[in-house]
Amino acid sequence: MPGLSSTRLDDAGVSGLAGPSPRGLDRPRGKDGKMLPEASLAQAQHVIRSVVASRHDRPSLVAQIASEIGAEIVEAVIPQGHDLNTVDLARRYHTSRTPVREALILLENEGLVDIPPRRRPRAHIHTMTEVSEIYRTRTVLFELMAIDLAKKATDDHIAALEAILERMRAAVAIDDVIAFSWLSVEFHDKDTRASGNMTAKRIHDSLLLRTLAIRRLSLALPGRMAKSFEDHTQLVKAYVNHDSNLAGAILRANHTAALAALERHFQQTGALRFADVAAQPAQAR
Repeated sequence: MPGLSSTRLDDAGVSGLAGPSPRGLDRPRGKDGKMLPEASLAQAQHVIRSVVASRHDRPSLVAQIASEIGAEIVEAVIPQGHDLNTVDLARRYHTSRTPVREALILLENEGLVDIPPRRRPRAHIHTMTEVSEIYRTRTVLFELMAIDLAKKATDDHIAALEAILERMRAAVAIDDVIAFSWLSVEFHDKDTRASGNMTAKRIHDSLLLRTLAIRRLSLALPGRMAKSFEDHTQLVKAYVNHDSNLAGAILRANHTAALAALERHFQQTGALRFADVAAQPAQAR
């Protein structure tokens, strides 16, 4: 795969996550209007490359390997628990094993790869305990930042979020969970940065890659995408009215409901895999 150009980030956080022209979100769609798998893979590569550039000063080949392998893990091209053979990866990238190992260590730091002692690296397996901890942590961070933004949201902030809302509405209409999940990432990159709470923003961004696949699974569960869209709509209204208490309450309720849905799904299936849910007909979800 070709490398992607590096995107540096400012002190406000992951300023290039969605960018003015998101790499995957603006690509051509399928006949049904939905985001194509290759477009989602490109978007994942773009996001991971941005995160790697923000926190790790590594050669371009290491960043390329990390962004491409990481994206394949997020998109389940590489399934959870699958071994990552450094010899095979070195052959794929026409390099030695050293940059491959460096890339896998970067992905371990971001929660996408596990490197057990004296065993091959493998794609990270999500546990319900880990997911619960991340969601509860994100709830507190999002609530803080929503409260801060509601106090000072400008017309420009609102207009940017409303534009994303319209695209989210279109995704809901055609049951495009993948596009909706990336639009949610874009929405919250904008509103968390606009909050001005840089400490909370940095902590939030440090959890980003750990959540991508699980957020998509959550949105694919019965009724969750429509409810998430309604929550985002009400959140923007709270920002318009500068109602900080309501904004915080909306995000807390949203994350609490999403976590509860994931817990029910795990109790029923014993797994946390998007592909299992995505294979079901839309009416079953």
